[in-house]
Amino acid sequence: MAAYAKYRSVVNSISRVPVPARDLGKRPPTYNSALNILVYGSDSRANLTFHQQVLLHVGRNDGEDNTDSIMIVHIAPGRRGATVLSIPRDTQVPYYACRPGRAAGQKWPGQQADPGALERINAVLAAGGPSCLWKTVEQQTGIHIDHFIGLGLSGFVNIIDDLGGVNVCVPFTVKDPVSGLKLHAGEHHIGGVQALAFWRTREGIGTGSDLERIQRDQYLLAQVLHGILRSGLLSSPSKMLAVASDAARAMTTDTGLTSSGLLQIAESLRGLSSRNVQFVTAPNAPYPLDPDEVEFQQPQADALFSAIAHDSRLPSASGGITSATTPGSAGLPDASPSRVGVQVLNGSGVLGIGAQVSAALTSRGFVIDGTGDAAAFSYTRSVIEYASSAALPAVRTLKAQLTSVTIRQDSSLTPGTIDLIVGSSFRGLVPQTPTADASGESLAKLAQYDRGITGSASCRSDAKAFAGPLSPGG
Repeated sequence: MAAYAKYRSVVNSISRVPVPARDLGKRPPTYNSALNILVYGSDSRANLTFHQQVLLHVGRNDGEDNTDSIMIVHIAPGRRGATVLSIPRDTQVPYYACRPGRAAGQKWPGQQADPGALERINAVLAAGGPSCLWKTVEQQTGIHIDHFIGLGLSGFVNIIDDLGGVNVCVPFTVKDPVSGLKLHAGEHHIGGVQALAFWRTREGIGTGSDLERIQRDQYLLAQVLHGILRSGLLSSPSKMLAVASDAARAMTTDTGLTSSGLLQIAESLRGLSSRNVQFVTAPNAPYPLDPDEVEFQQPQADALFSAIAHDSRLPSASGGITSATTPGSAGLPDASPSRVGVQVLNGSGVLGIGAQVSAALTSRGFVIDGTGDAAAFSYTRSVIEYASSAALPAVRTLKAQLTSVTIRQDSSLTPGTIDLIVGSSFRGLVPQTPTADASGESLAKLAQYDRGITGSASCRSDAKAFAGPLSPGG
């Protein structure tokens, strides 16, 4: 009875925020039984005492609530492996419509949709709360998010301390006055306060960029994973309760992630191997109008997002995109199917053909904007009509699903519109390539992303994450 009371106390101390479906807009479909969790680290100092602000070297509370760390944790069907996708905090994204709100001691003013303007993704949380970040990530990646977990600064510190610390390596002596990190060259076993400083260190090392910081943090996460698996945490309810107790007051989740759901996630990962956890960063390129910002690099980013959404083989980060026919193959078309909207028109006169094609495309992740009849029933060959060249990546993705199809630009169409006129020669979509090998293993075991690391990486292998003009010898 006492243990249950303790458990309930811990659960009740977690802040919970409702995320109504109406706030998320038109959502990406789900393709399998994978679990996708949006995880972010907030830099809010609101719940820190003055002593904690000084101890953690984070400065005073000036109303910050930015997400300097944004990740999608993809847990594969059957819980055989996982992929952790980092989204750079400086990524430029459109303004999506987000309602104002108040929850968990926070207040969000909301924002109006403005597709023609861009903002840093790390500012979205402060503008519209967790649901706004959730919506933005889904719309930009096409990955269906199931839950979110937000973690404050002190929660990160407590988790590392409860694990007994973590190993990190630095190739030279680091004294960063901004984060407070002070380490001599070599390997160190550090506690939560120093781990937070390591996590936040950016200025004065390497290139001074957030992208390089993400690289170093992925090595740190690999070492955290080592600690979790070594400690037996996932198979010990008492240890999990202790960690949850220390992290709960700095944790925020959606109301749909119940206490039993949290336990089920932990329990389902008991047999996880570190080599079956992949850490990757969303492909990106400098934003042309501001070199301090980045934008998703296409078509590589959509290829990676689609592979994660479908739990298929991760594509090459170098952009080896081919005319592959399905999102389950190693090289992917130019756009994720979940970001391709299609209006299906019956040009053959065959009864029910529009509904048949719509259902087939929906099963492969495409978004059906509507169905109807073409201007005439005289089409033998199917035709894809589009408004402008901006739609070509999406058109190529759609074309790869079809045989005997013609592409035609029609500038009279509404910008962004793609019409598929189905002709009488249509006999079905191109057969799909299986998304798993004969043994049924998921993406975590099929391929290592060529710019990422696995959870088995040693901290001694992260020297490149410190390279640059700001480092000694750089």
